[in-house]
Amino acid sequence: MASHPHFIREEEPYRALGLHGPYEILFRHASTKLHNGIQLYYNISRIHRYATSSDDVIFDRAPMDYLAYSQYTANQGTTDINDAFVKSMIPAVRESLDHVDILAFVPKSAEWPVEMESDGIRPVDVAYRDDVDAIFKQMYREGRYQAMPVKNRPHLVELWGPRPQRLEQLQAAVDAVKAVKANGG
Repeated sequence: MASHPHFIREEEPYRALGLHGPYEILFRHASTKLHNGIQLYYNISRIHRYATSSDDVIFDRAPMDYLAYSQYTANQGTTDINDAFVKSMIPAVRESLDHVDILAFVPKSAEWPVEMESDGIRPVDVAYRDDVDAIFKQMYREGRYQAMPVKNRPHLVELWGPRPQRLEQLQAAVDAVKAVKANGG
């Protein structure tokens, strides 16, 4: 954000709805259809808020995130979230992504670990992080769910390395997307 002060930053749905809002939202094995559903549709509504705008917006979460988190909970079998619920989310996720220019993914890597922040909000459970990271990798690398739109597909960038390098990679993606748009693409 420091190098792009004109960008709007959208708060992640959990913080807007749970931490600072009216809902109690639980994570991991305790999340429910309500918890993940309201976060997904809030996220989508915020994306659509800028769909016809030329505003530059950074979202802390993308709709794909809720597929991964929901699949994790479905795999645990501990709440009302199941595979059918995850599948029911796919059309809304796919439709919303055609309004997103860039999806940035920071995969878990032994070579370039990103420290877990124990902020009282994000889970620091290593096994949970490993499981969710595996689902993200399946979605982004193998096309699990086929949730990416066919037209107006967002530019997917995997960010690696130390923080300054990841910021450079993200800037290169922003520049590439702007160049395509400037050339009428």
